Amino acid sequence: MNEHVKHVPVTDWVNDFDHTDPQWTEDPFPIWDELRGKCPVVHTNRFLGVYLPTTYEAVKQIAYDTETFSSRRVVVRNVRPEITQPPAPPITSDPPHHKPAKQLLLPPFTPGAMKRLEPRVRAICNELIDEFIKNDRCDAAAQYTKHVPVRAIAHMLGIPEKDGELFIKWIHEILELGITNDAILVQAVQEMGAYFAEHVADRRKQPKDDLISDLTRAKGPDGQPLSDPHVLGSLRLLLIAGIDTTWSAIGSSLWHLAKTPSDRRRLVAEPQIMPFAIEEFLRAYSPVTMAREVMKEATVSGCPVKPGNMVLLSFPAANRDPAMFPDADKVIIDRKENRHAAFGLGIHRCIGSNLARMEMTVALEEWLKRIPEFSLDPAGTVTWSEGTVRGPRQLPLLLG
Repeated sequence: MNEHVKHVPVTDWVNDFDHTDPQWTEDPFPIWDELRGKCPVVHTNRFLGVYLPTTYEAVKQIAYDTETFSSRRVVVRNVRPEITQPPAPPITSDPPHHKPAKQLLLPPFTPGAMKRLEPRVRAICNELIDEFIKNDRCDAAAQYTKHVPVRAIAHMLGIPEKDGELFIKWIHEILELGITNDAILVQAVQEMGAYFAEHVADRRKQPKDDLISDLTRAKGPDGQPLSDPHVLGSLRLLLIAGIDTTWSAIGSSLWHLAKTPSDRRRLVAEPQIMPFAIEEFLRAYSPVTMAREVMKEATVSGCPVKPGNMVLLSFPAANRDPAMFPDADKVIIDRKENRHAAFGLGIHRCIGSNLARMEMTVALEEWLKRIPEFSLDPAGTVTWSEGTVRGPRQLPLLLG
């Protein structure tokens, strides 16, 4: 299969965009504005053909049309092999299989379940801050943001929190390196599968009070226990969807507060606006772009789309659409009307939204309680992840 494909820099964003281009990785917002000004749906021949809707309306139309746009592939890559891998239900399922798979996963993510998890997440945040608060600087991405969701999901799954480093490695290999390198992707998926298979076998023998045990006890629509591939697919989804996304959102929020002292001081002085600020950070710095596969000819916002192509379903671009959000390019931390699409639209809306909001809120509250004054470290460089989940991977801050 393909090895690393050489990157050709983009010179014409309208006809030849590339979501892995360094310019896009660094600052995608002006690119989306330019594209939105030219056409609501643009196309590139890269990655075997991909459409990109740039308006809220176009993104919404695609997200709700599950017949034309299938979720069987949710990442745009250089190859499209036949689908033989066990899927990651419900994210890779279309109707009618989607609903029962999703309903199985809802109970662990209710607001009540989040309330029970919250004290552990607060403790995790403080344990992490303890490790660097005595210094005058830190890398908030490497030392804080990425560990919060990793440890929280490990706690929910009932696996050792110290295994978090493994999860971080697999996610980097699957979501970033795996876009252009098949061998790395396959190996990471196999390693993850073997790791979880051991835990699933263990829970089938001796159930515990955790999410893996819940899945091994769950019954499918036919009344039978879920198959191992289904359980493993769901665990893979929870790990990938529940970690990179939230650490990116927490990191982007801290990055914004580090470079915007007025917002930072206001949040410290008026903690009651935190819920609005969280929604605005989700809108302005949405971490997740999903993908869909075009199954039949259709028209989206006046633009024809053809089967054989993928769609980059850019919720982040939709959330910056001035037709939907007044002052869409400004971060207004007490914005009241905020029907953002950061958690997706339609049947695949994120089941972990309660978890993500709680983790973001707790991570920012605990940080601001202990480190109310901080700024970007001019001696360091902020770097952003490449691909379909965007957030700071290095976030050097001066503390105090």
